[in-house]
Amino acid sequence: MSAIIVILYSYLLGSIPFGYVLVRLFYGQDVRTTGSGNIGATNVSRTSPLLGVTTLVLDACKGAAAVFLTRSFFPGQASLLGLAALMAIIGHMLPCWLKFRGGKGVATGLGSFAVLFPKTILLMIAVFVLIFGAFRYVSLASLLTVALFPALLFAINSIDVVRPVLCYAIASSFLIVIKHHENIRRLLNHSEPRFRERRK
Repeated sequence: MSAIIVILYSYLLGSIPFGYVLVRLFYGQDVRTTGSGNIGATNVSRTSPLLGVTTLVLDACKGAAAVFLTRSFFPGQASLLGLAALMAIIGHMLPCWLKFRGGKGVATGLGSFAVLFPKTILLMIAVFVLIFGAFRYVSLASLLTVALFPALLFAINSIDVVRPVLCYAIASSFLIVIKHHENIRRLLNHSEPRFRERRK
């Protein structure tokens, strides 16, 4: 029963489409009709850099909120924390409010797992910055960083700490990478726009 409760509120928190709401509120536009069609921070920033940063923070916060609530409601149940993180990410990717057309889950995943593994997330941010600085592709930096997440967990945490949430961490990374399938295709055929470039 506790798992069902966690699934429900974590999904609902994750499904709050902050990027869509902000662009609609301040510009009267549907962010899904511009750029990549995504509701995440990168696409929102094409309309407004400030709203892009705000979206990034809010998307991370909703993931963190799901894990914080689970820690408060079900103390000592580490596996439920991983479940909360995964469901918040799924909620962001498949929001019921937008006909299940959501974002890619990077910021929400960042916020979710930052509560559980702050040192690992700081390392991931450093890896992201290095890759992005070298290649100027947000998608490439996101993909490689997320793909490395399970390995980074093992690198700086004990196995006893990682084991209860490992399957959820792997599933989260897998889903986020799969959600980037269009970016992967564009990267392979050299049509992926670099940061601040607009697609024609």
